[in-house]
Amino acid sequence: MQKQKRIALARVLSKKGYCSRSQAANLIRAGRVTLNGRMKRDPETPARLKDQIEIDGSPLDRAPAVYVVMNKPRGVITTASDEKGRDTVYDLLDPDLPWLGPVGRLDKASEGLLLLTNDSVWAARITDPDSHLDKKYHVQVDCIPDEELLSRMTQNLVEMVHDEAGAREYLRGKSARILRHGDKHSWLEMTLDEGRNRQIRRLLEALQIRVLRLIRISIGPLMLGTLKKGSTRRLTSEEKKAIDLALRAPLR
Repeated sequence: MQKQKRIALARVLSKKGYCSRSQAANLIRAGRVTLNGRMKRDPETPARLKDQIEIDGSPLDRAPAVYVVMNKPRGVITTASDEKGRDTVYDLLDPDLPWLGPVGRLDKASEGLLLLTNDSVWAARITDPDSHLDKKYHVQVDCIPDEELLSRMTQNLVEMVHDEAGAREYLRGKSARILRHGDKHSWLEMTLDEGRNRQIRRLLEALQIRVLRLIRISIGPLMLGTLKKGSTRRLTSEEKKAIDLALRAPLR
């Protein structure tokens, strides 16, 4: 039988859904965590998920998996704490919930569908670029793109130099179309099948297009629907099954 891989003690606490990795590190440094009967103060101490871990003398068991859907408002940041005192998505969560981590991120100016869970393995599958799980966005921009510009959004034509060595990153959308437009502005529906940092904003900026609003409306088969801005709800078992099936579906 293959031995269970050792990982950092702080990561074990996070994987078991007790708290974030940074919060776990603080608990360990404070001497509140024991590993197999011995106090540990180094968050990087090697440990296994099956090891006996206690916090303040109480055994640490894996928390039941919780999956939450949020309609993230604009101006709220996706982090557990902020040194500038800004509002975070955690201010919107029921205080009785166990610790939950965001599945991917939406930047401060972006809004819409956000998943949070204490199931770190499931979250990693959703954010893994190899999963190619489609994510759809409605994007208001300061122009009315023609067909050529829409086509450029879906091609590997944009190169981003992001270090002194001149490394390049190619950004593209899976699809892009106009939903509606006025005289100067338009709403686009853009689909991504990978999750790079601020991908749509960086892509459109490289094409000299300014983003006015950006709303994520779906992750795989899960739709934002009519959930009110700033509200949360539990993921239904049917929705969870649908996402799991989408994660196992062969690439097209």
